[in-house]
Amino acid sequence: MPSFDIVSELDLHEVNNAVDQANRELGTRYDFNKVDATFELAGEVITLQAEVDFQLQQMMDILRNKLVGRKIDTKSLEIGEAQTVHMRARQIVTLKQGLDQPFSKKVVKMIKDAKLKVQSQVQGEQVRVTGKKRDDLQQVMALLREADLELPLQYTNFRD
Repeated sequence: MPSFDIVSELDLHEVNNAVDQANRELGTRYDFNKVDATFELAGEVITLQAEVDFQLQQMMDILRNKLVGRKIDTKSLEIGEAQTVHMRARQIVTLKQGLDQPFSKKVVKMIKDAKLKVQSQVQGEQVRVTGKKRDDLQQVMALLREADLELPLQYTNFRD
C-alpha cells in the first residue's frame, strides 16, 4: 500500500552556510563599515546584534536573501522583537522545524475535508499518509502545496 510522510525539516548545514555568507556580506557592505554587527547561530537560534535597531532591519533582509539563495523557506523563521540594551540592539530569530501537535491535526483535518481516498495519522513530528493508489497520494501533495500553511512542508519516505 503506497504511503509517504509529511515533515517540516531544515538543513541546518545550509542555514549555517547562509549565516556565514551574511556575516561576510556585513564585512563588505559600505553602510556597515566600522559598525559592530554580527549574526550568530547557536543550535536553532540566530542572534542578530548591531548598534541600532535600523541596522537590524537591514541585517534581517540580508539574512532572508541568503536563506532564500540556499533554498531555505523563510516561513520557518520565527522573528522576535528587537531589543535595545546599553547602546546595543539585538534580535532573536528562532528556526522552526518539526510539526507540532495542533499543526499536525490541522493538516490531517485538511486531508479528511478534501474527501480523498487516503488515511492520515500523526506519528510524532510527522504525518503519515497511506492510500490504495499513488494518484491519491499525489492529490494530497498537490492539496497541501496549494494551501497557504505557516510552515514549509516536505514529503519524504515515499513508498509504492
